Amino acid sequence: MLTRRLFLALGSAGALSYTVERALAAQQAAARTDRPLVGALRWDAWYAPGSTPTKAVETSLSPQQYHWRVPFFAKETTGKSRSEIAFPEITQQTIDKEIKQAVFAGIDYWAFVAYGSADPMSRALKVFRESPIKNEISYCIFTEFPRWGSHDKPSPLIDEHVKLMGDSNYLKVAGGRPLYFLGFIHVADVEKRWGGIENLRAQIEQFRARVKAAGHGDPYLVLTGDKKLLNEQGAFLTADAVSSYAGVYGSVRGSYADLTRGAERDWNELAKSRLPVIPTVMTGWDRRPRIERPVPWEAKQRPGVGMENFFIAPTGAELSDHLHRSIEWRAAQPGEMKSPAILIYAWNENDEGGWLVPTLPCKTERLEALRKVLKDPQSKQRPNLC
Repeated sequence: MLTRRLFLALGSAGALSYTVERALAAQQAAARTDRPLVGALRWDAWYAPGSTPTKAVETSLSPQQYHWRVPFFAKETTGKSRSEIAFPEITQQTIDKEIKQAVFAGIDYWAFVAYGSADPMSRALKVFRESPIKNEISYCIFTEFPRWGSHDKPSPLIDEHVKLMGDSNYLKVAGGRPLYFLGFIHVADVEKRWGGIENLRAQIEQFRARVKAAGHGDPYLVLTGDKKLLNEQGAFLTADAVSSYAGVYGSVRGSYADLTRGAERDWNELAKSRLPVIPTVMTGWDRRPRIERPVPWEAKQRPGVGMENFFIAPTGAELSDHLHRSIEWRAAQPGEMKSPAILIYAWNENDEGGWLVPTLPCKTERLEALRKVLKDPQSKQRPNLC
């Protein structure tokens, strides 16, 4: 049942019908061409001035050599000796622009990295859910496994996520099942937090039951984390598919082609789980801003240690090719092993090296690279995106 607030936000029931029908039409078109739904991770540290995460990314990206990779809505401020970066409070106008940018590129959904509703990292999700054009793009949740709490104290975040699945634009796959990522699962955490794999399985079964009881259907659960654990225990944990947040390759450097080869090897490694794989497409990996000026949540990082380890940023053509190969790889899997989606790292991990969001002043090459694969390549339409 539609709430009065939703009617006011959208203006009328007709507006709701139009936007919902548009979103459904996009998903149905993808299904007809057998193209999986393509989404991008959102890590939303950028929108809460004065908060720890926003201050950290302002600091990491303020050196002049990193300004080329700063999101379009940032402000460059000039001090006595150097220019710095500041991020303003998120507005409806900003998030609506991002929705239009994602739609332009052909992105079907965002996977929001989940934090509690009161966390500054959740402001973008809140404003997104209030947008009058939110139904132009679907969304789902990507939860860091430790945020599920522990065997003795499950997190209230789980209940928040069950409620989110009732949103009109929460992404449904495989016949109406809400897509949900549970990520960064590692053996040590399974033992420490849940007392073993059996207890974690029981918690996952309870989560499924809560989602069903809320009337949202059986969640399509995607696990990420330790590949050996996923390969050996993914099926036992009742996962519907496996994936990865990003391909992280340690103390290495190379070309973008080197990075994509590593990512594509990971797809095949994950397939050993005998579960469908949602392949992760890498838009880059270059943590030098965080290495030069470490962020508070990476306590082990020492300033400057590892500056030589990064991958060259992609050209538009290289990014298009990598995405195209992910679609082909998924299509080549046996019928029962075809996943319903592809995941891109990332919409806005700008200081870590992976992004699609336009950068200052309004560089949209990466969106256009996706559009060549996901939409009509002959289209000349190019709206003002910033």
